Amino acid sequence: MNDPRAVGLAADAADVAARVAATIRPEIRSMSAYAVAKADGIVKLDAMENPYTLPESVRMRIAEALADVAINRYPDGAAEGVKRALRTSLGLAGDVGLIVGNGSDELLALITTAVARPGAVVLAPEPSFVYYRLDAVYSNARFVGVPLQEDFSLDLGAMLAAIEHERPALVWLAYPNNPTGNLFDAAAVEAIARASPGLVVIDEAYYAFASHTFLPRVLEFANLAVVRTVSKIGMAGLRLGYAVAHPAWIAELEKVRPPYNINAYTQAALPILLGESEVLDTQAAAIRAERSRVGTALARLPGVSVHRTETNFVLARVPDAPRWFAALRAAGILVKNLHGWHPLLAHRLRITVGTPAENDALLRVLEKTA
Repeated sequence: MNDPRAVGLAADAADVAARVAATIRPEIRSMSAYAVAKADGIVKLDAMENPYTLPESVRMRIAEALADVAINRYPDGAAEGVKRALRTSLGLAGDVGLIVGNGSDELLALITTAVARPGAVVLAPEPSFVYYRLDAVYSNARFVGVPLQEDFSLDLGAMLAAIEHERPALVWLAYPNNPTGNLFDAAAVEAIARASPGLVVIDEAYYAFASHTFLPRVLEFANLAVVRTVSKIGMAGLRLGYAVAHPAWIAELEKVRPPYNINAYTQAALPILLGESEVLDTQAAAIRAERSRVGTALARLPGVSVHRTETNFVLARVPDAPRWFAALRAAGILVKNLHGWHPLLAHRLRITVGTPAENDALLRVLEKTA
């Protein structure tokens, strides 16, 4: 009998390549996979994670809850316990629609899929979160990017002109924006929502570090949704995102949500963690304080300018971003080098706020590099 492993190895590489080229969409083949840097044994300041662990007492309560999870069974398909905990934590009224996702990334994909009829346009300012463009490509929608102004503020005139010309099915607004870190002008956001014929989604991934939110206002507009994640407040490993909007929008999005998309462990742990508001608020306050300290220290370095941020990261323009990134990497510190991503991001480093010790290590390296 032939060894099946040998059969597999015998496939002609040229034949495989030809079949892939004939089958996979060309725009997908031309792309690169989203890369996640390996971070074993280094100081990880590249992914906007909360650097603080949970108190031992909270970890023990979670461990007890997870021990009782029946992993031989599917989880609650509607994740009702998670939704109840979110409504309580956020103070959501019963007439506000709510949907949960496997991270906010899944919700971004679901929303784009739901609106991507033939010829649909997805519109967003740029530079912004890369997945707005990627999800449009994945869904076979046409993406239109509108450049931000030099100070990273919205070019409202250009946005409104693009909306009038393109009639987008979907507009994305990161609030605060990633990777620039700033909050857009609220009046400009309102004008965009009122001018848009389709859905306008405000992505509030960094809400815990910002001074303003549109969450309480979703029902004021016929076409507004707010998407959030719990990743930035200390639960990145749970992969839980949620969207809030008028129930009519949520009812349609539920039709494209996969069943059982929130795993049983997340459903068990999240209500416990959301009940620890004092712990989460204290950690967010510590991150905001360190954000200010790191930003002030960076601004003192020769040739460095620091942009205003309302997130858990600092965006800095440095004299030579590739060299500074390499110096940090050699010292075992990983940040995000944005040089080459977009003309407005030339020589920018995006630095996640870490613990005081991690931030001190970062500053020591950069002081020597400057």
